[in-house]
Amino acid sequence: MLTQSVSAHHVRAVLLAAQRRGLDTGPLLARAGLPATLAEEVPSLERGSERGTAEWGTAGRVLAERAPADRGPADRAPSERVPAERFGQLVRMLWAALDDELIGFGGAPSKVGTFAMMAHAVVHGSRDLREALRRAGAFYALFPGGPWFRLVEPAADAAGAGDADEARLEFDLSGYDDPLHVGAESTVLVAHRFAGWLVRRRVGLRRVEFVHPEPRHAGECALLFEAPCVFGAPRTAAVLDRADLDEPVLRDAAALKVFLRRAPVDVLVRADYGSTATGRVRHLIGRSLPAGRVPTPEEIAVLLSVSPQTLRRRLAAEGTTYQRVRDQVRRDHALAELAVGRISIERLSRRLGFSEPSAFHRAFRRWTGETPRAYQARTGTADHPVAPSVPLSRASGQQP
Repeated sequence: MLTQSVSAHHVRAVLLAAQRRGLDTGPLLARAGLPATLAEEVPSLERGSERGTAEWGTAGRVLAERAPADRGPADRAPSERVPAERFGQLVRMLWAALDDELIGFGGAPSKVGTFAMMAHAVVHGSRDLREALRRAGAFYALFPGGPWFRLVEPAADAAGAGDADEARLEFDLSGYDDPLHVGAESTVLVAHRFAGWLVRRRVGLRRVEFVHPEPRHAGECALLFEAPCVFGAPRTAAVLDRADLDEPVLRDAAALKVFLRRAPVDVLVRADYGSTATGRVRHLIGRSLPAGRVPTPEEIAVLLSVSPQTLRRRLAAEGTTYQRVRDQVRRDHALAELAVGRISIERLSRRLGFSEPSAFHRAFRRWTGETPRAYQARTGTADHPVAPSVPLSRASGQQP
């Protein structure tokens, strides 16, 4: 599976929520293979005390102000990132420790297993995406803490305002205890990614609307949703093409079992389902990395049986370019390998297709704001023994 990454701001946000509930987050970070330094910028709370509860809003605002500002293009992610797989491990441990799938952000705890029961109800009884979203909304309406949402179609109101070709998945998250707004953003993201998983293709969004003000990590939101994000809106909503609601549900009990076993990784990691030019290019570049050679745009066009001009047009229609996709794949693989500390920086630079280590150093600094060695030192992997020079497929049993 193609490794991807998430902003360290989201890691710190869930750590703050866990700290509020009285958890010692240090051991959890260690078990997830994440650096202890991630907790250093998390404001301190007096665990479980009334004062700690009162300080929750203030601490959340402080952490939000420390988030890296990111309002550039979608491919310019915040400088500090962690592998999505490891963040997923941390979230699973927090679910188990708190028995709350909302990790304290909801108006009331959502017991572990709630999402699974909703998913079973949706998979076993829904013909299309429209029915699936309505069933999911009806399921969560039974619980006092939500999340509450409803499908509105057409998006146009009685006066004709809006677009009759749009549908809106509207969320009422007013009961959330969420000064960082991470709970609200994550809830919408899970709904969107789960919808795509159900129909086995990416469900394109026209835009995403949030009630809360624009955060410093607004660019990360655009990256996650692959759509324009509007803040300060009257309602929180994901706006999609109404025609997509007719897509049939293509998952069964066996597929759901795998999805739930891996949760939340398959929600955190953006899935392309092979249905977009971006997804195909990502796959072909990622597949080539063990050989240490990145295919050119012309070579990828041949593999996809299109002309280079057609490939450029299709990528542009999806808001990206070959260079951006290539850099994102290289960046995510670099972060994953450096976090493990399994191979040397010199060998990693060759695997990523760089002609020399200095070129990799320059690119890594451009992606993250620090050198590869500084990243290793910060994550505690600089002193790990380097594995023998054997192909990664033999060393780990899987392709990076």
